[in-house]
Amino acid sequence: MRVAVVGATGMVGNVMLKVLREHNFPITELIPVASEKSVGQEIEFGGLKYTVVGLSTAVDMKPDIAIFSAGGDTSLEWAPKFAAAGTTVIDNSSAWRMDPTKKLVIPEINGDVLTADDKIIANPNCSTIQLVLTLAPLHKAYKIKRVVVSTYQSITGTGVKAVQQMENERNGITGEMAYNYPIDKNCIPQCDSFLDNGYTKEEMKLTNETKKILDPAINVTATAVRVPVVGGHSEAVNIEFENEFDLADVRRLLHEQPGITLKDDPTTNSYPMPKYAEGKDDVFVGRIRRDESQANTLNLWIVADNLRKGAATNAVQIAKLLMEKGLV
Repeated sequence: MRVAVVGATGMVGNVMLKVLREHNFPITELIPVASEKSVGQEIEFGGLKYTVVGLSTAVDMKPDIAIFSAGGDTSLEWAPKFAAAGTTVIDNSSAWRMDPTKKLVIPEINGDVLTADDKIIANPNCSTIQLVLTLAPLHKAYKIKRVVVSTYQSITGTGVKAVQQMENERNGITGEMAYNYPIDKNCIPQCDSFLDNGYTKEEMKLTNETKKILDPAINVTATAVRVPVVGGHSEAVNIEFENEFDLADVRRLLHEQPGITLKDDPTTNSYPMPKYAEGKDDVFVGRIRRDESQANTLNLWIVADNLRKGAATNAVQIAKLLMEKGLV
């Protein structure tokens, strides 16, 4: 399997390479791809060194799979060129997610929708992946009417510039700002840019992507907040069902859902946290309790490493599924 990683020198690209190694993905040739300023650099993978190439060169090399983590503009321009050359593209940006002709895939939930004709496949937003993976078994059992989600999102979702900003602030260094305000000892209620409706793009991604993957009838409203954390994204989620539920059954359903680990024991102060989730592939769920203010409503807390299951791991799982199904 010849695999190109587009954006190989970036934060998500580095994690992508790490996940490919950890999952023992059967790569016969790695093609690391980056912008012109990085072309010619060498990266190590599996004990071998590979030279970073540009996008045009990578297209000509006709990889079997190209995993994109290089931003929406790059994906919009280059994913079709790779697809035209016969490469199956798994794109981690928002470029193709809401395109009605493209599949938006979380393998554990809707991997069965993939076919050999899908040459550009969209990886959902990081905060959407952990939310929908948790909602899916509950929706099947009780039918979700409405979801209210508040996120507490890691600065790694913004990128290396944000990590540097926080480190600078903690060390009293004046430097380049990724955000409009200081992030250390602060919470910024803005993830991505604002839209005309007063919501941010990140908040509307949670709404629109959940509907596309799970059920357009589910009403979703979100508030996304950036917090001074590096380990992963956290979400406080309120779920209203059409049908009554049993808490023991909720825990059973989540325990049985592939990709989820329950961490939910108030007697031992056991609950998910970014510090615990960092570097792990699973989505962690805890603080499961009934909303006592209205019927058929549940509260829970979800945490996942946004660079892994929220990005790299989900993309690699899509690639593995394509290979297992003989679609590449």
